[in-house]
Amino acid sequence: MLETERLLLDKLTVEDAPFMLELLNTPLWLKFIGDRGVRTLDDARQYILNGAIKSYEQHGFGPFLVKVKDNGVPIGMCGLFKRDTLEDMDIGFAFLPDSIGKGYGFEAATAVMTYARNGLGATRIIGITNPDNQNSIHLLEKLGFSFERTVHLSAGDEVLLFGTSIVSL
Repeated sequence: MLETERLLLDKLTVEDAPFMLELLNTPLWLKFIGDRGVRTLDDARQYILNGAIKSYEQHGFGPFLVKVKDNGVPIGMCGLFKRDTLEDMDIGFAFLPDSIGKGYGFEAATAVMTYARNGLGATRIIGITNPDNQNSIHLLEKLGFSFERTVHLSAGDEVLLFGTSIVSL
């Protein structure tokens, strides 16, 4: 578990399916990340098992559930991903609409980057985003990432790739 001033970040479990069902069907997720076809609690459990839990087992890292420390309410997810088509681990984040614009993304991502450096020995992280997702672009730049190039993911989607060194956060 990671802890910041206002947040707790912990590994996802199948018990987080109700939250994931909600998050994966928010308008911003559907627009900028894509429809994952998660429509039921069982779909959400399978999504967690085949995504987050499989990543923890294969890579030793994955997404964290982000909760407000004061009340334990989940507001988003932030973590590290390893994609077959990209050389470096990448940071990803998504938050419920009511939690956007409150600094939670920056706070959570900073904790994840520190964990990547100190806990995993990473020296570089990338971030990818839809070219129209100005909030994610702004957050990546605020975190110290710089635009490097446009890449095509396996699904054929064109995304912007940002990168940063995390040797000295």
